[in-house]
Amino acid sequence: MRTIQRASAAVFLLGALGALLSVSALAQIRSFTLEEMVQHADQAIHGQILASRVERIDSPVDGPELYYTTLTIQGRTLGDGQATTVDVVFRGGFLAEAQGVFNSEAPAADDVQVGRRVIAFYRWADDMGGGKAGNQLVAAHGGLYRTIETPRGPAVLGRGAGYAIAANRRVEQLETAVRTLAAAKPR
Repeated sequence: MRTIQRASAAVFLLGALGALLSVSALAQIRSFTLEEMVQHADQAIHGQILASRVERIDSPVDGPELYYTTLTIQGRTLGDGQATTVDVVFRGGFLAEAQGVFNSEAPAADDVQVGRRVIAFYRWADDMGGGKAGNQLVAAHGGLYRTIETPRGPAVLGRGAGYAIAANRRVEQLETAVRTLAAAKPR
């Protein structure tokens, strides 16, 4: 009897471990090279965050209390240099101190402050959940990079290995690289 209980417990533990591993396989963080980011994104913008707003969606299909933050960014596209204003969306945000949700994949609050200059890679999504459509930030926080002014012009702050922009570089150099990669992108 004791052997059967031990065998049952071992089978249960193996099953639980297998289920846990399969769930964690779905929740992987994907790293992108710059080439992969440009291939995956519809466009990228270098500009200033003009506005930030959070909305709550209660969906009968995807569940209640889905929060999305929309950033309005005005600037120039990296792919072709056109002046534009675009709304870029990511999951998470707060309507009030106790009404909202943190999302570990969202950009840091300091990175998305109104007035901040950024580079954002985005891609259209028909439904991010709850029927929310919009220009979704590619790779969540991995698709948004802060920029700073230097004596040699604006520079983008790299994020290290595994990010599309691993090291600091001048925005001018990044624009040239993105334009070259975008021109080679299949239509």
